[in-house]
Amino acid sequence: MRSAAIQAVANLMLAPILVVAAAVLVKGYADTGDGFAGGAIAAAAFLLQYVAHGAGAVRAAFPVRWAEPTAVAGVAVALAVALQASLRGEPLLTHEPAPGTEPVKLGTLELITAVAFDVGVFLLVLGAVVAIVDALAGALDAEETGG
Repeated sequence: MRSAAIQAVANLMLAPILVVAAAVLVKGYADTGDGFAGGAIAAAAFLLQYVAHGAGAVRAAFPVRWAEPTAVAGVAVALAVALQASLRGEPLLTHEPAPGTEPVKLGTLELITAVAFDVGVFLLVLGAVVAIVDALAGALDAEETGG
């Protein structure tokens, strides 16, 4: 039996937690992005949903079947950004634009390869954690229902 109070709190907290995750992704702790922490925060929002509602309800409400492909896409993006410099003969993880060059901006967000790398890490962490939690929660739900 799941508590109605916990379900209500989980529902109310989902959007604010995801907004905080997005803010951490693009601005990080001290200004540069932080894909790992943002992904962990977003994954915590989904973990809260699993605790409050159970695996069946979360699977019905969210596209968690895309968690594994999201993690794979995150690895692909992070690797592509990490390796792009080596195609130009530069060391791995050499980011663009070069120091001293004015980056393209979207509002206050600077569009640099470090941001793309952080997005890849964010997708990897979010996808991997949600996939693991979904597998564990599904096994627990099956055990509780006897199936």
